[in-house]
Amino acid sequence: MISKNQLKFVNSLKQKKNREEHNLFIAEGTKIISELLQSRIKIKQLFATKDFFSQYEEQGEMEIFIKNSIDCFEIKTNELERLSSQVTASNALAVCEIPEYNLNKFELKDKLTLVLDTINDPGNLGTIIRIADWFGIETILCSNNTVDAYNPKVIQATMGSIARISLHYINLIDFLEELKADKINLPVYGALMEGDPIYNTQLTKSGLIIIGNESKGISTDLRPFITHDLNIPSFSHFKSSEGKPESLNAAIACSIICSEFRRRS
Repeated sequence: MISKNQLKFVNSLKQKKNREEHNLFIAEGTKIISELLQSRIKIKQLFATKDFFSQYEEQGEMEIFIKNSIDCFEIKTNELERLSSQVTASNALAVCEIPEYNLNKFELKDKLTLVLDTINDPGNLGTIIRIADWFGIETILCSNNTVDAYNPKVIQATMGSIARISLHYINLIDFLEELKADKINLPVYGALMEGDPIYNTQLTKSGLIIIGNESKGISTDLRPFITHDLNIPSFSHFKSSEGKPESLNAAIACSIICSEFRRRS
């Protein structure tokens, strides 16, 4: 059974200011929690149904909770519904520490890194984190006004990939200026409507890929840092019907760009 104070506290973590104050976030579902249990992210508390814990008992894996010093609470489904951010509550919810990652700009020289400029939609950010994980990208740099990566909707959309990606919220302009000052000459690719077709552009194994805001694209202040403009050409002219789509969803565009980079590497 969950106490009123526990219920109030866990629900408070749905708000960014409380997540920041306590340095905690919530994650829901067997899939995501199993990923977190194998990661460097620390689970502090686990609220789950008897069925959830029974699976670990049957597999002889209950010691993982003891080993990681996790406070476990067996609760009923209707209690989980009062904690859940989802329409249909899952059978487990974890309270986790927000991880701290060191950003070493010199280590980016040999890697492909995503740079997110004012991504506002939680689903888009969560999907982009999942895309980065799929394509072996370890680091994502986010503008300070990008949606909080530890928002429950973002966590859910990552499907566990949040456990394997190093996320940093920074002033992107200051960071890019630092790279220039330190003579770290990384190519900077920007996804732009007026860019060169990605399929005809020479791509490198390392560099920064900037994905802009869902409606406004890449900020004007960031554009001078871009060394290569990229565009995903539309092939809507192959259709017999009139009209064409305006643009691609930010996460879909990110996926196509990452795929093309990895295909060439």
